[in-house]
Amino acid sequence: MTTESTKLNSEYLFYRDDFQVTSKMKQSFDKHGYILVRRLLDNEEVEKVKKVFENATSEQILEDNKMRISDGQGREAKLIVWSHPGNDVSGMVSRSQKVAGTCEKLMGEEVYHYHGKLVSKEAYTGGSFLWHQDYGYWYKNGCLLPNMMTVFIALDKCTKENGCLQILEGSHTCGRLDHELIHGQQGIPDTGRVDEIKERCQLIWCEMNPGDALFFHSNMMHTSGQNSSPNRRWAFLTAFNTKSNNPTKEHHHPCYTPLTKVPDAAIKECENYTLDLSLMGFLHPSKSQTTRPNLSKEQQEAATRS
Repeated sequence: MTTESTKLNSEYLFYRDDFQVTSKMKQSFDKHGYILVRRLLDNEEVEKVKKVFENATSEQILEDNKMRISDGQGREAKLIVWSHPGNDVSGMVSRSQKVAGTCEKLMGEEVYHYHGKLVSKEAYTGGSFLWHQDYGYWYKNGCLLPNMMTVFIALDKCTKENGCLQILEGSHTCGRLDHELIHGQQGIPDTGRVDEIKERCQLIWCEMNPGDALFFHSNMMHTSGQNSSPNRRWAFLTAFNTKSNNPTKEHHHPCYTPLTKVPDAAIKECENYTLDLSLMGFLHPSKSQTTRPNLSKEQQEAATRS
């Protein structure tokens, strides 16, 4: 019988200034497929990141590059994807020791910025994501090994009601499952297999407060439901690949690019709230090779011109 819980095994981790990845954390990551660090970003840092994405200058950039992906239930999951960290506050977060440095400790080698994402589930209308593994996408990009991971940072409170992440704890040890395009997004078509894995791996609802961060393995099976609540759910994600896992082909995400890490203090010191189009390399929805977004009229016209 599948058991459900809102308690994550690594819930005891709270960020402090002397935070370091310990052998116990590494063992937990290897066993469970994730660690959760509460308050990785404090309130001031969260507000600075939100200022990057919520200001008037960024609004048009985000709208032009927003991917609207059908969930097959009449709603759309929405995300914006970029290739490289900018010199704005969000870039400082992705390049910081407590984000990139932690990933290097968990993966055991040098990592680079594979891409960044802003995932938005607006109040009452936010769509869902199917059961999938991130490596189900990235395998198709010429990444031969699953030595990759994602850092999911809550910018808003994430609850069952507004579509928080759901994970199957330890499911990364099942290996990569076949994925195919379903309703415009990559999903696991063998739902029977998913149900069997649920019998062995505990289903956990990852309820998080703003600033909490989930570090998880690329083969971790996860999903998230629709947002039918009155509360927005925004999350800032950074995906990392390992240097030794450099993709075998050019695709819509970067191949190995050395990452210049910065001290954690750089987040609060940075006063740049402007997204840099030329530096960050936003992925236009028409250029995605693993999803099939619904394009707005303006995006269709832009794709035709390019």
